[in-house]
Amino acid sequence: MNNFTEAKNLYEQLGVHVEEALTKLNSFPVSMHCWQGDDVIGFDQGQSLSGGIQTTGHYPGKASTPQELMADIDEALKYIPGTKKLNLHASYALFEDGEHVDRDQLEPKHFKGWVEFAKARNLKLDFNPTIFSHPKAEGLTLASNDETIRTFWVDHCKACIRISEYFANELGGPVVMNIWIPDGLKDVPGSRFAPRQRYMQSLDEILSMDYDHEKVKVALESKVFGIGMESYTVGSGEMTFGYAIRHGLTPLMDNGHYHPTEMVSDKISSALLLAGELALHVTRPVRWDSDHVVLFDDETREICKEIVRCDGLDNVYLATDFFDASINRIAAWVIGLRNVQKAMLYALLEPTETVRKLQDEGDFTTLLALQEELKTMPFHEIWAEYCRRNKVEPGLAWLDSVKRYENEQLRKRGE
Repeated sequence: MNNFTEAKNLYEQLGVHVEEALTKLNSFPVSMHCWQGDDVIGFDQGQSLSGGIQTTGHYPGKASTPQELMADIDEALKYIPGTKKLNLHASYALFEDGEHVDRDQLEPKHFKGWVEFAKARNLKLDFNPTIFSHPKAEGLTLASNDETIRTFWVDHCKACIRISEYFANELGGPVVMNIWIPDGLKDVPGSRFAPRQRYMQSLDEILSMDYDHEKVKVALESKVFGIGMESYTVGSGEMTFGYAIRHGLTPLMDNGHYHPTEMVSDKISSALLLAGELALHVTRPVRWDSDHVVLFDDETREICKEIVRCDGLDNVYLATDFFDASINRIAAWVIGLRNVQKAMLYALLEPTETVRKLQDEGDFTTLLALQEELKTMPFHEIWAEYCRRNKVEPGLAWLDSVKRYENEQLRKRGE
């Protein structure tokens, strides 16, 4: 009897169907964010970040061309098991023959190369308007009182919906298209109402266009504060969630975008009950929305447990969102994505029906004892088997390969 079989037997004694858990995990896609590979710079502006976003560190080997970024994504994908999507920002448009258009004029053709990349790897795509790091994003954007600025960003979001629908038609849907704005104020506002009113007007204009709502899931992402908007954010949790519910959109929760004492895991059940579906950006805030590499930590596990307990595998769209320029960027992808998948497997190995029954019966003694016993179950053996079935090494062997790639490719960039 091998280690996996012994571990499987122990879990099944608690009522866990291990093979069913592995099958469910293999069909649950995690959307891998492209922007870890180049520190969120993109290809359309070639300038530093702005809009409350900051990447720290100067580790060598940052991708600076589409070819380098795609090669780095390929390298990371080798070591990440399971089903994955690729999450793009509009700033990663691919221009040919010296062509360049501004963000309000983007078309599906500017992402044809990404569609070809995705098709060749059996990936689907998600998408995001890039409403930061742009001359027209130095102040307010969709909430601006300058109609020229506001219209520019409305047109950008409309263009992104058309591009998202193109992705869905080419690759199969749905495509989550997430709107996040960096709109806010550094100090105490004179009016909180007026910018939010303009933001609502902009969203109304964006959503007035004709598109297939089943193929494009427009999501709204909130934020509690950011650099340069510490006192007031237009797109607060109440603002974005309320608008999403009223208009049948998908609320998006980023677990770095709340007060440090707020847990997104506690909000998932409410969101699913009220909205029916939910998008998540999984990151790791350290005191603030600092987008550290995701760990196999308590909150990541709790987020995944809530998804499973709420029967939300078919109604939750999960993506990663972190960027660390202080370590090998490919290793950061692998560590973060594998930890999300580990957390989801950990959640699927909970005897969900049993814990529900114990709670309903008021047997909190047995519930607590069982929850504690699960913490020391031989989880690693199940994870290792999952990796092997996906032809991925379960341990740290991948790190040697990434370091070889660093020496052969990354350290030669910029020479």
